[in-house]
Amino acid sequence: ASVLLFQAKSCICHMCGAHLNRLHSCLYCVFFGCFTKKHIHEHAKTKRHNLAIDLLYGGIYCFMCQDYIYDKDMEQIAKEEQRKAWKLQAFTPTMVSHYQCTMTGIGEKYSTWEPTKRELELLRHNPKRRKITTNCTIGLRGLINLGNTCFMNCIVQALTHTPLLRDFFLSDRHKCEMQSPSSCLVCEMSTLFQEFYSGHRSPHIPYRLLHLVWTHARHLAGYEQQDAHEFLIAALDVLHRHCKGDDNGKKANNPNHCNCIIDQIFTGGLQSDVTCQVCHGVSTTIDPFWDISLDLPGSSTPFWPLSPGSDGSVVNGESHVSGTTTLTDCLRRFTRPEHLGSSAKIKCSGCHSYQESTKQLTMKKLPIVACFHLKRFEHSAKLRRKITTYVSFPLELDMTPFMASSKESRMNGQYQQPTDSLNNDNKYSLFAVVNHQGTLESGHYTSFIRQHKDQWFKCDDAIITKASIKDVLDSEGYLLFYHKQFLEYE
Repeated sequence: ASVLLFQAKSCICHMCGAHLNRLHSCLYCVFFGCFTKKHIHEHAKTKRHNLAIDLLYGGIYCFMCQDYIYDKDMEQIAKEEQRKAWKLQAFTPTMVSHYQCTMTGIGEKYSTWEPTKRELELLRHNPKRRKITTNCTIGLRGLINLGNTCFMNCIVQALTHTPLLRDFFLSDRHKCEMQSPSSCLVCEMSTLFQEFYSGHRSPHIPYRLLHLVWTHARHLAGYEQQDAHEFLIAALDVLHRHCKGDDNGKKANNPNHCNCIIDQIFTGGLQSDVTCQVCHGVSTTIDPFWDISLDLPGSSTPFWPLSPGSDGSVVNGESHVSGTTTLTDCLRRFTRPEHLGSSAKIKCSGCHSYQESTKQLTMKKLPIVACFHLKRFEHSAKLRRKITTYVSFPLELDMTPFMASSKESRMNGQYQQPTDSLNNDNKYSLFAVVNHQGTLESGHYTSFIRQHKDQWFKCDDAIITKASIKDVLDSEGYLLFYHKQFLEYE
């Protein structure tokens, strides 16, 4: 196989030119073909060359058997060839390119799972695969309160039940490259996921997580009650920074182009359009965000009532009852044009002078997980208080009306239903809700999390109880977590 690689001019599919799609090399001649698009199959059938090698994993495929050849000697040869490929990276760029152009990184060192004697013994005694049934409780585990740490426990419950994040950590995808792995928050989160989905039912004690949070986010250190939203943002920030050592997070030095798992899941793009009131020129900026903070009625910030009224109409799956504020209302207010006034003039690039303007926020890029922070805690020079206004939120949310591409459907701040509301990429499902009970000075955090597709549980530190959908939707709501529907893998 190595000889064939070096005889080839380039490692791309000879039929479509692609270098991914599970590229295979014919073992009879110099030919590369996509396995996914069956180009290697066509070559095998035409030339009767019935053996090919997978260039990423080194497996030999037989087209007569229509299966891979599982042979110990062949697997050992594949591992040896991979080790040679890793060493090859120290040679000339031209030689390396023959390999690197073929795959997302043959030089990315990964270790295949080799069962230990103890694991082989366990597999022999437990040959049946554990089935996940609808009443299965794997993933449900309480967390011990270590002294006013309910703010941390509710966020941990939300993160460990985030579908795509769960799939990442349970696949053991994190490869730590920090000098001291014991101080890596991503490693601790990986351990936490293993603990949650191990099947153990006794409450977990997250003392290591708390210690790492205190170490890396010192403003959260101490046994005072902290804000769950502040903890969420601090945790995502530390996880993002600790992912920089990952192969997936190499670009993390540029926060706008980070490819770590945290940014892949939680980062969206917020578009800000500032329009000059004189020349109508538009200045556009796009900023990354991890969450959207929404104002509520009852705050000192004027809230523009946007509900259609008490006519029983339904928008975004929310029934509008007279006097009830909905999540959609809050999002409309967030994305409405706002006149900045004479005290906030900006220098217009068209007029070359300071002019009054309007500003409008819309979603340029939606994250996989959309987190909405309802601003219930108001801190100002005159007062500190909690806003208890009930906000109705739906199980399913369509973000299409709030996209930058849908901006033209809203004129003068008035909402119009877009004609194209069938975009599945913009549809979300609710999977976690964080609530706060009590006052600003004395309160307690709990959370609702979704298990499977339609089962909900209330997490109150160490106590996990079954909850109804009505319990979830009737709750006050402080942090709302939605996951893109087509990426849930449920």
